[in-house]
Amino acid sequence: MNLRGLLLSIFLAPLASAELKVVSLHPLIGDLLRQVGGDKIEVIDLIGANGDPHSFEPQAKDLAAAESAEIYFVSGMELETYLPELKTVLGDRARIVEVGSTLPSLHGACNHEGHEHNHEHEIDPHWWHSIDLFRRAAGIVEVELSKQSPEDAATFATNAAAYRGELDELEKWVKREVIRIPRDARKLATAHAAFQYFCEAYGFESFSVQGLNREQMPDAVTLAKLIATLEEEKVAAIFPEKESNPKMLQSLTRDTGIKLGGELIADGRGVTSYKDMMRANVTAIVAGLSK
Repeated sequence: MNLRGLLLSIFLAPLASAELKVVSLHPLIGDLLRQVGGDKIEVIDLIGANGDPHSFEPQAKDLAAAESAEIYFVSGMELETYLPELKTVLGDRARIVEVGSTLPSLHGACNHEGHEHNHEHEIDPHWWHSIDLFRRAAGIVEVELSKQSPEDAATFATNAAAYRGELDELEKWVKREVIRIPRDARKLATAHAAFQYFCEAYGFESFSVQGLNREQMPDAVTLAKLIATLEEEKVAAIFPEKESNPKMLQSLTRDTGIKLGGELIADGRGVTSYKDMMRANVTAIVAGLSK
């Protein structure tokens, strides 16, 4: 390397290390951060592409890997039960941003009749299945990144605007696809209650075998009532989820004669982007419910 190249490498090295380091604790939040932050941030994705947001809890080794991060982004709406402990551990070293905390929320039916039940997730935390809410979340991320790195605010604003435009196009596509399903067939039966925001946004009625998380299993009485409801409502298909055990749904479809639909992605696991998840889910739903 010549002298000019050596000097350039010395002066540019500090610039590379000056990237804003942020932590993602949800697979889809990581994608959102990259879309808005671009090359101005380094995303430390602690949960990974296949982590389950319902059960993940950051360990000491995870926090060590993210030691120099200035902001932690979580989904919010009471999804991350470990937040009080994380806030205590981090203290003043980093901010925690709950992206969904200011977004309008839906509430899930967490009680099984006649039985005590854990109401930890009365608020339905699966807000990302509404493209409109994810579009609003892009603005929230832009604001929070700009607070931390004001010199890059213009870049964050440009990136967020461009991404919102992409989400506008995605939503137009979703609406065109949904039209292919007759109105009386827009009944979405899923493994757990993760798709209420989707149903609210695009005119579906929601049914689920499990509660707002996969640990909320129905008892025999509740399951019998669900079967009766699905048959009465003439639900065309029950949709399993990727990364979950399909045995109960397979049994349910045998008992009812309702077909098993394609796998849905509930929490963003196993996909490279939010847009990929939405396209995969809508394609499966249209295939399962179109006549």
